[in-house]
Amino acid sequence: MDLIETRRALHRIPELGFNEFKTQRFLLNKIKQMPQEHLEIRTWRTGILVKVAGTDPAKTIGYRCDIDGLPIREETGYSFQSDHEGQMHACGHDFHMTIALGVLDKLARQPVKDHVVFIFQPAEEGPGGAKPMLESDVFKAWRPDIILALHIAPEYPTGMVAVKKGLLFANTSELFIDLKGKGGHAAYPHLANDMVVAASAFVMQIQSIVARRINPLDSAVITIGKISAGTKQNIIAEEARIEGTIRALDPDTMKEIKKNIEAHAAGIEASYQCQASIDYGANYYQVYNDHTLTESFINYCKENDYAFTICPEAMTGEDFGYFLKEIPGFMFWLGVNSEAGLHSSKLMPDEGALSKAVDIVSGFIRYKGS
Repeated sequence: MDLIETRRALHRIPELGFNEFKTQRFLLNKIKQMPQEHLEIRTWRTGILVKVAGTDPAKTIGYRCDIDGLPIREETGYSFQSDHEGQMHACGHDFHMTIALGVLDKLARQPVKDHVVFIFQPAEEGPGGAKPMLESDVFKAWRPDIILALHIAPEYPTGMVAVKKGLLFANTSELFIDLKGKGGHAAYPHLANDMVVAASAFVMQIQSIVARRINPLDSAVITIGKISAGTKQNIIAEEARIEGTIRALDPDTMKEIKKNIEAHAAGIEASYQCQASIDYGANYYQVYNDHTLTESFINYCKENDYAFTICPEAMTGEDFGYFLKEIPGFMFWLGVNSEAGLHSSKLMPDEGALSKAVDIVSGFIRYKGS
């Protein structure tokens, strides 16, 4: 299979969560071109599961990749850039899918002893496909005993593996606050309840949560990325919307942050005579790598002289954490040497990492499944 041609074709058709219809058709077409003797294919919503029957199975190994894109207008200048205006594979899921197809092609031609299930999961970027897929009947029928995945890392050299035991990615939550007060004329502020002022006060107040309510040894972040309010410069805003994200390395810290946000919202309601509603949107559980399996992967990389480093934990979020909460496994970073980072409109990962990743992943599955 031509990995670069496949990646470029996928790069042209990014689609948002649970709308990956072209992507699913493309993937199914590629899979059906492979030898079918050992394959069984099932679909779940816009996702796909493919089982490679083992020659003498004792367990099932799972390999997961995510398939959705982001609502970002591409600015790479690629000759093969996105055909979908305002959508882009800016998190490397085109790479993830291509690598999964490459590994699947190898195992379809030469299966290992154990069963291997490939999981092409939709909606990682939102609203979250891992948890409902994990709970689906089709997944339960082929539930793996161990599971692994990778994520591209622009900051590492091409093909380098970066991993660590234990916590790799944080617990994350979206944050949406809607404030509703009373609009009015700019000349009569005493007759209105200004939601621009209320929203401004709320944003400033919640920044004290991490600084003053969370143990300094428990890493956490509250970031507000968007505020919308008002209609005209001389009209007092009746409504405001605040959008942000919460990150925490410990699930209990996440609960404490949310409790404090709710307390501040109640205070804003009383102080500014308004109504505040909170929506936490998509919540992703931490990515926690199984110590034994990660140690096995580290030893495998060292034995095969793959470029390798131990990495620190990161505040990034990944719904692969839901799989790892239920199934032992791990995720690792794959270096792709891009000047632009993840979720950038100019992300340009080095395609030289594709073949290296296929060799690493297929080799480890063979190492564990033979």
